[in-house]
Amino acid sequence: MSRSFYFLAATFAILSLVSCGMTFVPSNFQPGLPANASLWRTLAIFLMLLGLVSTLVGSMSHLFEQVDRRTNERRRAEREKRRKNL
Repeated sequence: MSRSFYFLAATFAILSLVSCGMTFVPSNFQPGLPANASLWRTLAIFLMLLGLVSTLVGSMSHLFEQVDRRTNERRRAEREKRRKNL
């Protein structure tokens, strides 16, 4: 599940870089698109923030999955140890 969040974060980062690049393109090359550079910068900032939040969620879910997996392994090991002692 954390891998999906990493892919989402990468997508947001790429779109953020594209939006940031649009601030340097003159308005003549953007027919039908907003030519306001501050709009593109604002969009780039929001996309980058979404990417960072997605990365945080992905890393936290990965950590919780790891803790859950280790807890289950420890329980199994304790059960096997108890079975051997009986």
